[in-house]
Amino acid sequence: MNHTPSLTPLLRDVEAVAADYRVPGRLAGRTLLVTGGSRGIGRATALRAAREGARVVVADCLVEPGHQVVAQIQAEQGSAICVEADVCNGADCDRMVHEAVSAFGGLDLVLNGAGVMDGVPPADDVDLERQRELIFAPIHAATDAYWERVLAVNTTGMFKSMRSQLRQMLAQGRGGSIVNIGSIAALTGLAGNPAYVASKHAVTGLTRNAAIDYAPYGIRVNSVNMAGTETPMTDAAYKKVMRLEAEKAQAGAAAAQTSQAPHVAFAKSMSLLALCDSKHRMATPAEQAAVILFLLSDEASNITGAAWATDGGWTTY
Repeated sequence: MNHTPSLTPLLRDVEAVAADYRVPGRLAGRTLLVTGGSRGIGRATALRAAREGARVVVADCLVEPGHQVVAQIQAEQGSAICVEADVCNGADCDRMVHEAVSAFGGLDLVLNGAGVMDGVPPADDVDLERQRELIFAPIHAATDAYWERVLAVNTTGMFKSMRSQLRQMLAQGRGGSIVNIGSIAALTGLAGNPAYVASKHAVTGLTRNAAIDYAPYGIRVNSVNMAGTETPMTDAAYKKVMRLEAEKAQAGAAAAQTSQAPHVAFAKSMSLLALCDSKHRMATPAEQAAVILFLLSDEASNITGAAWATDGGWTTY
């Protein structure tokens, strides 16, 4: 009888964490402010945080879906409010913190998730002709409007949000924890979207700078940096890329002969885990929320100034 073990491994997909998974009571008594909390990763984080006992403030310029998140939390017997806020506006940043304090008595935790991929308003449907000046493009073809909008939201908006949040945490004198949403574009280059890459590199810088300045006050600051994740923002970006590629194809062979540049944008299109998955699935918002809430919680008490690559191995290879 042959007892030699097989040397052929069995292929297996990594299962995504369940959307309704939670650690009961982990965030009890804490108030969490989520910018960009109406959709995607912000929404998933807000919902799970409430299920773990947090009082949640959903701050977003998208008001209707923000109220829907709050309604779902309240239907599950949680506590939450929605604040209409544009992170580009310093007064709005002050107000979202003020309303958190007015409603729940303080501010303990923050997810800064408000961000854009390009200059197109996040609720707009994809329309290349109407949105041309705001859509991502390589530097030589990029417009001022695209560049300025992305930096205004992703970098200046992050700065203004953190400024208001940190002022409150310092005034309270009881520490706190902040997580900023970066991207693989905060850790490496990303073809065809220079403003996004520059703005997300700035998020890494703001995160590390704040970690240094506020460690003496018991405030931890970290970032999460994801590759493709199933959100409305990535869905819109994919549609834009596909339509731009279709335009290039329609330009014909004559145009192709004048440009021999290699198509580097598609040299790498998947993370390590997506590549190895039988269905090439992207990350889920619930997977990102799991890491975010760990970093916000007391379980991550020795972690600050870290730029966590929640990217399925994208930056590994």
